[in-house]
Amino acid sequence: MRKKIFKYSFLQGAAILLICGLLFFMLQYSQTITESAQALKEEAAYATGGLSIGGLSYLEGLSDVSRVTWIGPDGRVLYDSEYPELTDSQKDCPEVAEALSRGEGQAIRHSGSSRETTMYYAFRCPDGTVLRLSRSARILLYALTSVIPITWVLILVLIISGIMSFRMARQILRPIIGLDPDSTSLTSLQDAIPYPELLPLLSRLEQQQNTIREEAAQREALRKEFSANVSHELKTPLTSISGFAELIRDGLLPEDKIPECAGDIYDESQRLLALIEDIIRLSKLDEETGFPEKESLSLYDMAQEVISSLSSQAKSRNIQLSLTGSDVRIMGVYQIVYEMLYNLCDNAIKYNYHGGHVHMETGLRDGCACFIITDTGIGIPKKDQERVFERFYRVDRSHSRKIGGTGLGLSIVKHAAIFHNARIALESTPGKGTRITLTFPKEAGEAS
Repeated sequence: MRKKIFKYSFLQGAAILLICGLLFFMLQYSQTITESAQALKEEAAYATGGLSIGGLSYLEGLSDVSRVTWIGPDGRVLYDSEYPELTDSQKDCPEVAEALSRGEGQAIRHSGSSRETTMYYAFRCPDGTVLRLSRSARILLYALTSVIPITWVLILVLIISGIMSFRMARQILRPIIGLDPDSTSLTSLQDAIPYPELLPLLSRLEQQQNTIREEAAQREALRKEFSANVSHELKTPLTSISGFAELIRDGLLPEDKIPECAGDIYDESQRLLALIEDIIRLSKLDEETGFPEKESLSLYDMAQEVISSLSSQAKSRNIQLSLTGSDVRIMGVYQIVYEMLYNLCDNAIKYNYHGGHVHMETGLRDGCACFIITDTGIGIPKKDQERVFERFYRVDRSHSRKIGGTGLGLSIVKHAAIFHNARIALESTPGKGTRITLTFPKEAGEAS
């Protein structure tokens, strides 16, 4: 930033100096032309007076004056101080033609005889002849020469401008570089920096800091809560397994109770494995790594697969499963989408009344693919609806323990939806049932 400030301020100063230099040169050039023309006019006036008195001999006696050419009314050269042999007609020369018609004329043009750019002034004498004076128009060189002292002044000013630009850039940035937003409040920053224009930025920085701190505190609280929940959830089945194993080891169980105890150990180990697998799934979803590329999937077909997998579980509780809708397709990872639908249906069965109903529907809404699952279960209280997708959160822990589960099912659904940029909407009434809608991105929805 310092380089940019120095660059732009220096270039701005240089541009101003360059413009001033060009303007001065143009004024000097214009003034030189005017002065040269005036000098020729004055010389011509003196020469005309002398010519009328002394004739040709006066012109021949002139010295240290401009080139003098005496031209007859017909354009024939009567005398030329520098080129005596010049006999060409000058009637077509613009300054001569203008003098013959208007009394005087002037021009700056390339001379055929001298081979250089020349300034001419012609004056018509009373006898009808034309007296023309000319001099080499080295006006540009003269103007440049006269500008040289100013050029040195401009160069000096440019150097000073560069030094001042560098100091200004450093001075402007010094208060900004010295800011430490991490350890300074907005009030102290306002006193420390002399730029009121930065106050909105500082205000946003402070708001951003506060937001970051709040999010960090929330993450830390969630981390602690997660660690405590994981420890508790892992400890419970491990304690049961350890207790059963100890009874068997010490021979404290009758022979007929050992198979039952072994079954309990197996159930608790399966519960422990399920918990670990769910934690690993959540970790992968958080990192969004370890999954294959997304492919075109049929929501309707996957819902049928879920019904097939959970039909025996539903039948054991006399719960009816149904599916309606159209065959819509989405772009997704099969494993993740299947687990998402499976967990939703599994929860709808577990938290349903005996003889209840679970209905699934697929279709398009406003061009978006949707999966809707509705159950006639126990429902979720209003105060708990915002938290049911949190990890290990249970509305009724005692009821959840009886029906099993790891407490991570809906959390997996939430992160799987985020992975697919899908939205989740939950509607529930305690004692009447729950309705969950998954809406996938518009570009992903396609009816087949």
